[in-house]
Amino acid sequence: MSGVHESQQDVDIDLGGLFGAIWRNRMRVLLATVACAGIAFAGASLITPKYKSEARLLIETREPAFTTGQDRAQGGEQPAFDEAGIASQVQLLQSADLIKQVARNMKLYELEEFDTTAKPSAVSDLLVLLGLRKNPLDLPPEERVLKEFTEKLTVYQVERSRVIGIEFTSKDPRLAAEIPNEMAKVYLSLQSGAKLDTNSEATRWLEPEIANLREKVREAEQKVAEYRSQSDLLPTGDNSTFAVRQLNDISTELARVRGERANAEARAESVRAVLKNGGAPDTLSDVVGSQMIQRLKESEAQIQGQISDLSTSLLEGHPRLKGLRSQLSGIRTQIKAETQKILSSLENEAKTAELRETQLTQQLNRLKADTARAGEDEVGLKALEREATAQRQLLETYLARYREATSRTSGNATPADARIISAAVEPTEVSFPKVIPITVVGGVAGFALSAIVILLAELFSGRALKPTTAVAAAPRRREEEDVVVETPEPAATVKQPVLPADHEALREPVMPARSLLSDMEPEEEDEEEPEIAAAEAEDEDDGDYSIAAVADHLVENDIPVAISVSPSGDRGSAATVMLARRIAQENRKTLIIDLTGSACPTRLMAQSQFLPGITDLLVGDAAFGDIIHGDRLSDAHIIPRGNANIRRAMRGIDRLAMVVDSLSGAYDTVIVECGAAEVEGVRRLTRDQQVDIILSLPGAEEDEVVDLLTAFGDAGYSEIVLMTGEAKEPPGHPGRRAA
Repeated sequence: MSGVHESQQDVDIDLGGLFGAIWRNRMRVLLATVACAGIAFAGASLITPKYKSEARLLIETREPAFTTGQDRAQGGEQPAFDEAGIASQVQLLQSADLIKQVARNMKLYELEEFDTTAKPSAVSDLLVLLGLRKNPLDLPPEERVLKEFTEKLTVYQVERSRVIGIEFTSKDPRLAAEIPNEMAKVYLSLQSGAKLDTNSEATRWLEPEIANLREKVREAEQKVAEYRSQSDLLPTGDNSTFAVRQLNDISTELARVRGERANAEARAESVRAVLKNGGAPDTLSDVVGSQMIQRLKESEAQIQGQISDLSTSLLEGHPRLKGLRSQLSGIRTQIKAETQKILSSLENEAKTAELRETQLTQQLNRLKADTARAGEDEVGLKALEREATAQRQLLETYLARYREATSRTSGNATPADARIISAAVEPTEVSFPKVIPITVVGGVAGFALSAIVILLAELFSGRALKPTTAVAAAPRRREEEDVVVETPEPAATVKQPVLPADHEALREPVMPARSLLSDMEPEEEDEEEPEIAAAEAEDEDDGDYSIAAVADHLVENDIPVAISVSPSGDRGSAATVMLARRIAQENRKTLIIDLTGSACPTRLMAQSQFLPGITDLLVGDAAFGDIIHGDRLSDAHIIPRGNANIRRAMRGIDRLAMVVDSLSGAYDTVIVECGAAEVEGVRRLTRDQQVDIILSLPGAEEDEVVDLLTAFGDAGYSEIVLMTGEAKEPPGHPGRRAA
């Protein structure tokens, strides 16, 4: 797979070249824009202006003013219109009959705007003469007006409401307002007239029906009366017959007589028991209530009192006492006799009640038979009464409907189920054409068309295409050997873990100060003279600069790509990481590409130093989306060094330049950390393009700084920024080499 990527030749579209072509032809674009805008303005100005006005109707159920609450309770109120009902009213407003009525009322057939064929042109007459066109005058004027009227009319339902809008467009603003109002007036008149016709038809239909029902009701009631007299079912009120009423009375009387008999028997039995047991009869209520008994009791008490008085002065055998005791005995005998009479009276009363009960029982039995016969006859009577009641109720309903329909036969008594909520007013602004918007759209269209023509010309001519060249596959070197580079730093050589890359090479152990650009294939030296001499670098060698100052320099000058070279190794790479984080704090999308041999930026920023990175992309083992990762401590992004074989990856150094260029379009600042790279390696990376070079030299000696500046200046780089990590102010002029 790597061989394919190394030998493939691609062609890419140069977006910068496309936009540059538009800018080079800006005068043509401007002329096309102005020309199209002028044409649009002239055309819009020549069009006859049209005015638009609108009236709105609210569709609702409207009842006459005299409709009572009782009529509504009986179902007289109609339900509200649903969506289908509103849509039907919209179609009614667009009906030909309504439009013709409006045209007749306003005499629209006399206006040239609504009958353009009334005065045909010479061309039209010629076409009619040759038979190529039908003569429009063959149609009636109303039909010609109807066609033109329909094209200018718009009737619609306002969304989620029962409101209908009537919109009309006309050359005359007065007509644009009067026609919707006239349509609404005619619509309301038609609706009211339809209700009036309905009431008139109802009146005409109800008159013979009411007369017929009256005769039927009379016949049904006569049958009921005849049946009552024949069956002896005379009504006594309360929905009952005479037999039933008499049966109820006898039953009530029988119950009363039985109660009296039981009462008399109980009283007689109590008196009998007292007399039998020798008790005092004066304890009974019937005895005490007798006047004779009361007088005898009073005499007994007087005699008893005399005996008591005389017993104190006379002896027991005194004749006076004997006479009084004899009188007392006679009175008591009378009391017993009177008590016996009361008993006999109670017994007679009980016997009388018994006889009365017997008579009532016999009479009740006779009435039961009569009531049973009357019940059988009442079945037929109820059937006749139901028929008569039904006919009477129907007659009453028809009479009520007839009176209501008769009262609604006047024009004002039947309001239409709609009302005008917004009358059309004469418009003051032109509805069409809108000159300014049309002019703006014409200018935009001219700009877009001219830009498209220029872009297509660039594409078809090939000037907007640039080749994507890949370095030819060099003879395979021994990728299994380890490369150990001595560095002045005391750190020991670090062996990276062995990871497979394309199933054919092992990852190379590198020293911290090593750069991936050191493994590039040799290239012919550029003999171009440096633009700036080393002497200039020495003249400007007047100080060092901090990380913050370099960050401000990159942000203020909006530098998209910067190449960072760190001859001091990981110390300089760490300063570059701090620089990227500082730029990210300024809300700029920042990306750092790790091309160091020690993968110092990867260790400091990525979650793992074994994530896929730039080398995997160059050998074709990973895509763009797989190699970009977020910084652990900031909003910056990093492309790690990767796990593929470095020498094999560096054969695609030309693709690396394209990768950096494409990333600069997605990020505000792209920093390529090259580590301890040589000038020739940086030249291979930048492909002789003028980019900013950052020399990350924390704590470097003055001689070393001068040598590096001289080397990069001789190589043709004019934008060189020195970053020492110390707190100094940034360079004051962009594009100035600092040393």
